[in-house]
Amino acid sequence: MTLTATVHFAFIAYLVTGGFAALRFRRTLPLHVAAVVWGLGSTLLGWPCPLTWLERWARARAGLAPLPPDGFIAHYLTGVLYPADAVGTVRLAVVAIVVASWVCFAVTARRRRV
Repeated sequence: MTLTATVHFAFIAYLVTGGFAALRFRRTLPLHVAAVVWGLGSTLLGWPCPLTWLERWARARAGLAPLPPDGFIAHYLTGVLYPADAVGTVRLAVVAIVVASWVCFAVTARRRRV
C-alpha cells in the first residue's frame, strides 16, 4: 500500500512538473502529454484511475479504512496540502504550470531549429 501511495504521489508530481523535465529530456514529452490527458480525463470525465483502484484494494487487504469515494487526492491532498475550498484554485494552478512548461518547451524547440 505504501508503494502504491508513493507511485501515486510520483505520478501527480510528474503530471504537474513533467513538462519542465521534458526541457532537459525531450523524449519524455509524449509520456507527459499522456499523463496530462489521463489527469484531465480523471478530473473532467471521471475516468477511473488504476492507481486509486490499486490503493483501495491494498487498503482493504491490509484491514485499513477505505479511501473516500472521491479517491486518493481527496484523502491525501485536499485539506492536507491545501484547504478543501481551494480545489478549483489548485486545479487552475496545475493547468497554469503545465501550460507554462509546454510554452517553455515550444520556445526552446523553436530556438533549436533557428
